[in-house]
Amino acid sequence: MRVISSFLLMGLLGVAWSSVQAASGVLPPPNVILIMTDDQGYGDIGAHGNPWLETPEMDRLHQEGVRLEDFHVDPTCSPTRGALMSGKYASRVGVWMTYGSRHHLAADEMSMADAFRQNGYATAIVGKWHLGDNYPYRPMDRGFEASLIHGGGMVGETPDFWDNDYYDDVYFRNGEPERVKGYCTDVWFDEAIRFVQEQRENPFFLYVAPNAPHGPLFVPEAYVKPYLEQGVPQARAQFFGMIASIDENLGRLRRVLEAEELWENTLIIFMNDNGTAQGASFKTANGRSSNSGWVEQGFNAGLRGKKGSVFEGGHRAACFLHWPMGGLTGGRGYSGLTAHMDLLPTLVDLCGLTLPSPVDFDGISLQPVLMDADAPALSRTLVVHHQGRFGSRVDEGLLQYEKNFEVMRDRWRLVGKQFFDLDHDLEQRRNVASTYPEVAQALRAAYDDWWREISGADDRYYPFWIDPEKQHTVLISSQNLMGASVAYNHQHVRAGTPIEDSFAMIDVKRPGRYRVTVRRWPRELDLSMEALLEPLPLVPERHYLDDFLCTMESRALPICNVALSLGAFSEEQPVAAGDKEAVFEVELAAGEQRIESVFTLRDGSRTAAYFMYIEPVR
Repeated sequence: MRVISSFLLMGLLGVAWSSVQAASGVLPPPNVILIMTDDQGYGDIGAHGNPWLETPEMDRLHQEGVRLEDFHVDPTCSPTRGALMSGKYASRVGVWMTYGSRHHLAADEMSMADAFRQNGYATAIVGKWHLGDNYPYRPMDRGFEASLIHGGGMVGETPDFWDNDYYDDVYFRNGEPERVKGYCTDVWFDEAIRFVQEQRENPFFLYVAPNAPHGPLFVPEAYVKPYLEQGVPQARAQFFGMIASIDENLGRLRRVLEAEELWENTLIIFMNDNGTAQGASFKTANGRSSNSGWVEQGFNAGLRGKKGSVFEGGHRAACFLHWPMGGLTGGRGYSGLTAHMDLLPTLVDLCGLTLPSPVDFDGISLQPVLMDADAPALSRTLVVHHQGRFGSRVDEGLLQYEKNFEVMRDRWRLVGKQFFDLDHDLEQRRNVASTYPEVAQALRAAYDDWWREISGADDRYYPFWIDPEKQHTVLISSQNLMGASVAYNHQHVRAGTPIEDSFAMIDVKRPGRYRVTVRRWPRELDLSMEALLEPLPLVPERHYLDDFLCTMESRALPICNVALSLGAFSEEQPVAAGDKEAVFEVELAAGEQRIESVFTLRDGSRTAAYFMYIEPVR
């Protein structure tokens, strides 16, 4: 079940004047800056009624631009980013989890950056990518000429540089590690400003994706103090302080655009990527904490649920668009149902982009309703689902039927077997399925139609490509593994968290002889396998010392044997005292194959290795 394509919608509703002017050359093509925050929720904005949080720059975009008032994303990071970049349901393009190699944007999909680059735009990303850390999934493989990003989905996950802590970190510039100076949010906006100033004479597409306010909740103390003084609990004050830092940097970016005389013809889009992580606490009717409950403390703009929930608070998001020269001003709102996957087809039309071939987007172009303040709300049906597996087996990470879904049509919401009328019940407290059985059944049928189409290729792998001409060293970290469990971040690795029955998939594009290096610790540490690594040093003025960071102990692993299985190859090596790694040489045939490495400890227990490096033998 596909929604109306952008091409059909244009035919039905006409092409807006400004797009015609831009495409014909009467107006210069607009610059585009897309800003997406990480884990900030719909209610975590002053303009949306938050009684504690001050966000003057976000509020200005809300008040001066055009806002999408019923805008939706996915309940977690990677799926939102996959849909945003492709204009399609994320599950259609390989992205339905945030780890386990089920967060790789399919290599054959055109990305938003591809579309702009093919039309002569300079393209750049700063911040968080979270759609793959190896070829062919990196930003530099997906249309971004310039990139400065952290690894994985948050600073401190296993694909990231070891012991990054938001300050003076090592990030990856066009795939290569580089030490930076300063707090992460400032670094991203410094880089964004530098790019804007360098490209001021050229049309550009800039994707600014801060990792904040995603945890760990690290931010300079000065941003936290105003919220503590209001009586906001410590963790929430840290979270609000991270948002305040982003807001301050938004103002800094705006002033540069004005000074460079770029403000009038720059289309700025501001959005968030899922429901709030820390803006409120939630409980169910029986008093249990739940990400799908109702607000107990804090603020969520009247919405039920938070990040990870398919109730409204898990995926309703802010989306403000501002473009003075294009007429996207006035502080007006559009009330129709919209989504992240609409933004790419919308930008194609607003910017007059030419695509090399037609794309069957799931999203629609919103150009007609953005340009016409009197345009009626379009009726459409959208589906949101959450396929996360935290705390349970990953196995091969296949899509699961009926797992955590919501079907949306106009004011109606079907959540599993519950049915809600948002016009009379925004908090989704009253199940009215028996009152409106025909509408509920229609939405259920829509879900089944959607599922049959979206799940058709869910058994396809999105493997790491082995091609030394494109990437000399491929790092597969424990977060990328499928199987029983994963070690998701550096804290898990420090603690020696056991990983059972886990594997990854590679696709050898250039057969030949390769070296596979298996390690307990990443190369940047240069430690022996049995080394005990002390906890990351944290200071209260910069870091929020939560229970997770303070109570997870470091553990030395007495590894005595390393085994590697790769395709038809299988070999074991003993580990001697002081060994830092085990190195295997393997003749790799072309095609997809499974790779698995296992540590055996002296007590006979086993765990998957945390880091594997694949490189050609010269």
